[in-house]
Amino acid sequence: MKSVRLGFRKMIKNILKGIQAYAGTFGLISKLGLWKYFGVPMAISFFTAVLIGFSAWGLSDNLGAFIAKMWFWEWGAAAFRTISNFIGALIIIALGIILYRHIVMALSAPFMSPVSERIEKHFYGQTHSHRNTTNAAQLWRGIRINLRNLLMELLWTVPIILIGFIPAVGIISSVLLFFVQSYYAGFGNMDYTLERHFKYAESIQFVSQNKGLAIGNGMVFMLLLLIPVVGIILVLPLSVTAASTETLKVLETTDRIAVNTDLIKN
Repeated sequence: MKSVRLGFRKMIKNILKGIQAYAGTFGLISKLGLWKYFGVPMAISFFTAVLIGFSAWGLSDNLGAFIAKMWFWEWGAAAFRTISNFIGALIIIALGIILYRHIVMALSAPFMSPVSERIEKHFYGQTHSHRNTTNAAQLWRGIRINLRNLLMELLWTVPIILIGFIPAVGIISSVLLFFVQSYYAGFGNMDYTLERHFKYAESIQFVSQNKGLAIGNGMVFMLLLLIPVVGIILVLPLSVTAASTETLKVLETTDRIAVNTDLIKN
C-alpha cells in the first residue's frame, strides 16, 4: 500500500513537472533560433487539421444516422436521432484528434530531432547520441512509434467511449479519455529526444517508467489544440521544447548525459 502511495505521489509530481516545463519555452525557442525548424511541421499540423476537420464534419452525420438505427421504436425516435448525431460528432472528433496527433508527430520527426539536439547542446555543451540516426531513420522511427501508439490508444479509447454511454459515468469517461490522449501525446514528444539514446523497445520502457512526465506534457498539448488556429500552429514548437528539457533532465539522472562542468562554472 505504501509503494502505491509513493508511486501515486511520484506520478502527480512528474505531471506537474511536465506542465511547468512549458514555462519559458517561447524564450528558449527564440534564444536558440529554433523557429526555423518548425516551419514545415507547422504547415503539416495546419493542413492535417484542416483535412481531418472537413472529413469529421461530413462523417459525423453519417455515424449519427447509423447509431440512430439502433432505436427500433417510433416514440422518442426524433430525440434519439438528435442524441445520436451528438454522440457521432463526439466520436468523430475524438478519433480525429487521435489521428491528427499521430500523423503530425510521425511526419515531423526529421524536423523535431534537430530541435532536441540543439536544446541538449545548449544545456550540456554537446549532444550525447548513443545511436547514429539519419533523417530517413528518424522518419521511420516516428512512423513506427506513432503507429504503435495509435493502435494502443484506440484499444483504450474505444472501451472508454462505450463506458461513457452508461448514465452518470460520462464525466469519468471524459476524464479518462483526456488522460489517455495526453499520455500518448507526451509519449510522442518525448521520443524525439529518446530516439538518440534508446532503441525502440527501450524508449517504450522509459516512457512507461515516466508516465507522469508524458501525461503532464500531453495535457498542455491537448489544451493548446482547443485554441483555434493559433493552438494548431504553436502546439508542436511549445510541446516538443518542453518535452525535450524534461526528458533530458531524467536522462541526466540515469547517466545517459554527462554534465559539462564548464557550463556550470560560467
